[in-house]
Amino acid sequence: MAMVDSDALTQVLSSVDVRMSVARRIELEPAAVLPISSTAVTLVYVAEGIVRGHPPLGAGCRLDVDRSSQQISATAKGDRSRLVTGDALITLGGRQFLLEPDASASLVVFELELSDTARGLATVLPDVITVTDFVGLEPAAAALAANMGMDDPAACALRSGDPVICRMMATTVLLSVIRAWAENGCAPEGWPAGAKDPFLDRVVEAIHEQPGRDWTVELLASVGAMSRSVFAARFRATLGSTPGSYVTEVRMNTAKRMLESGLPVSAIARELGYASDEGFSRAFRRSVGMPPSMWRQTHSAPALA
Repeated sequence: MAMVDSDALTQVLSSVDVRMSVARRIELEPAAVLPISSTAVTLVYVAEGIVRGHPPLGAGCRLDVDRSSQQISATAKGDRSRLVTGDALITLGGRQFLLEPDASASLVVFELELSDTARGLATVLPDVITVTDFVGLEPAAAALAANMGMDDPAACALRSGDPVICRMMATTVLLSVIRAWAENGCAPEGWPAGAKDPFLDRVVEAIHEQPGRDWTVELLASVGAMSRSVFAARFRATLGSTPGSYVTEVRMNTAKRMLESGLPVSAIARELGYASDEGFSRAFRRSVGMPPSMWRQTHSAPALA
């Protein structure tokens, strides 16, 4: 079983920020199929039944969980085309496939839009992740997933704050699936491998270590030992965003953690390199959709049962 560095896993999980999510509960009748897009990040939780991938999702690691002894074993190769009740799947896009039930099945399908920083997941995760017996490995997150989703989201009136709460809940399920996959023997040896580019890895590490530094493209390029033009093109091609957008996303994710810890807005603004509280608040609102104080209040709301 491959061992995953806990600090590296924490860094991967902390970079994941879901910008928008839509959760739908889909009842598949016999002979019906569910197309999974090749252009979107999609998370599927099998609430009931059995579904198969067409074309087959391919051979890959499977987890075998003995609930009586709580022992977990992972096999290097297994059939990923068949998912049963309590299993979960993440696809980062790249190819389209269909899910077809053996008889009938109930699925909760999350369609996710990730932030710029989270798009780098494609460099460290395979196109498709399956976690067998997710309900046994992460029961709280599985229960959350099983109770999310509406048959017709457009027909339901939204309560105040619903989009924010649903996004946070979807993020919890997504992180739990990635953690279950990584911690229980399905991650490849040496995972995560960052951007698989040691020069860009150095840049990304520097940004995360000093998010408040005055990072210009020229300075970042020098950290990566590249020319400005080569660096900008390589960064965007590998991580899916411009260097400036990535720096902003890292700052906003750091700001959220600092807001959660109770630090005042003025201290956070100074720590992240903003010349004024107003400048930081404007940047936060542009990125997150609400002022820092409102985000703190929303995030501190009591957890849903």
